[in-house]
Amino acid sequence: MSANEGTRAYDAVIVGGGHNGLVAAAYLARAGWSVLVLERLDHTGGAAVSTRPFAGVDARLSRYSYLVSLLPRKIVRDLGLDFRVRSRTISSYTPVERSGRPTGLLVGGGEQRTRAAFARLTGGDREYTAWQRFYGRTAQVAQRVFPTLTEPLPTRDELRRRIDDESAWRALFEEPLGVCVEETFADDLVRGVVLTDGLIGTFADAHDPSLDQNRCFLYHVIGGGTGAWDVPVGGMGALTDALAGAARAAGAVIATGHEAVRIDTGRDTAEVAYRTRDGEGAAAARYVLVNASPRELAALTGDPAPEPAEGAQLKVNMLLERLPRLRDPDADPREAFAGTFHIAEGYRQLATAHAQAAAGELPTAPPSEIYCHSLTDPTILGPELAGRGYQTLTLFGLHTPARLFDRDNDAVRDELLKSTLAQLDAHLAEPLADCLATDADGRPCIEAKTPLDLERDLRLPGGNIFHRALSWPYAGPGDGRWGVETPHERVLLCGAGAVRGGGVSGVPGHNAAMAVLERG
Repeated sequence: MSANEGTRAYDAVIVGGGHNGLVAAAYLARAGWSVLVLERLDHTGGAAVSTRPFAGVDARLSRYSYLVSLLPRKIVRDLGLDFRVRSRTISSYTPVERSGRPTGLLVGGGEQRTRAAFARLTGGDREYTAWQRFYGRTAQVAQRVFPTLTEPLPTRDELRRRIDDESAWRALFEEPLGVCVEETFADDLVRGVVLTDGLIGTFADAHDPSLDQNRCFLYHVIGGGTGAWDVPVGGMGALTDALAGAARAAGAVIATGHEAVRIDTGRDTAEVAYRTRDGEGAAAARYVLVNASPRELAALTGDPAPEPAEGAQLKVNMLLERLPRLRDPDADPREAFAGTFHIAEGYRQLATAHAQAAAGELPTAPPSEIYCHSLTDPTILGPELAGRGYQTLTLFGLHTPARLFDRDNDAVRDELLKSTLAQLDAHLAEPLADCLATDADGRPCIEAKTPLDLERDLRLPGGNIFHRALSWPYAGPGDGRWGVETPHERVLLCGAGAVRGGGVSGVPGHNAAMAVLERG
């Protein structure tokens, strides 16, 4: 497709070739609609891509988003995707020093091992019993809520009746998460491990009255109806490659290097103006689906901008020649790093880090979590690297809001990375730096991305990975039937900022497609 060829007409034009846009394109094209996808970058995928970030190194890392939980199997089946995930045998490992000796909490590897790990850390069965009861309740909520994500929005009362557990409803939907965590668990480390699911990309305290932490927690425990977080085989790019292939096979046109600059709407049609390196063009459509943030949507339609969003995470990708040894003599690195490896995420540590960041300071003990993709899925490494025992590490830091980087993004990034790795090194029997691989130019294989980096590279508003604060999975004022509607009849939002958006789910793309197919 080339610019300056006049205005062409389609049934649907989709702005943005991230995974949600591709889901919508595939559904609509399979329904017989003519579909055009306009993507600003030279590739599809958005934040769900696999790349080789280190020069001359044959390792394809999930550079931004990296795990899958919220993608309904329904979408995979409906679109006939050649895409698989693998379960992690270990859920998490959290190192800590108790009574002057290194130890930790391993969750996974079977009920007997997990029970023993809790007893070793806490001195009894109380915390493990509370853990089972707590996550048994969230599993019941997950089974009842997750199927609704690809249905028309329920009302708040309808969802409450569907959950049919007033205690769970109060704990997750009405009271700050910290209330339930403190009532349920006594051990500081266990409390922190539970709370972290409410803080991924979300800058909030356990008792924040906004309940931002509750909404984040909810989305992290309902995925797939189980809450399990799986590893995408072949990396996250395998999903978006499969989606692009499905959309093209159904007849959708995907135009990369095409940046949408304006959407004009009328009663019966809409028109998208775009630019390329070669010039400008326009495409008319019955419907325009915007796979971008609410901020970008407002800029395209000329509407007032929404409230500013702010991201709050540090993303670090690494390639190691070997996994580091741990100080905890009972911990096997191949198990500890296979799940979520929690660092400086005790309950009090998280509260301190939040308070320091809220005061405009970098946390002195930055909390973060790490996992090793290649232990579960070695296909992301070239044969030579895999044969030599190389491994990837992905680190996700918490409580680092974008405002902290405003004064000097590069300098603050370096300072934060140094202190974050120091927190990890405190639990290692050898410095992480000794394990890092080097690229073709002799540089250590490590890269870090702040919220400002994500805003620059991916146009995430304020670097917010969810595009804005996550929504409750029920209808609020003005949310419409599917949660993708906008003030413009012919324009729908199919990105992470839609109701029930956030994460790699495809749900907003599915729901926007269903909304326009209903209208015909």
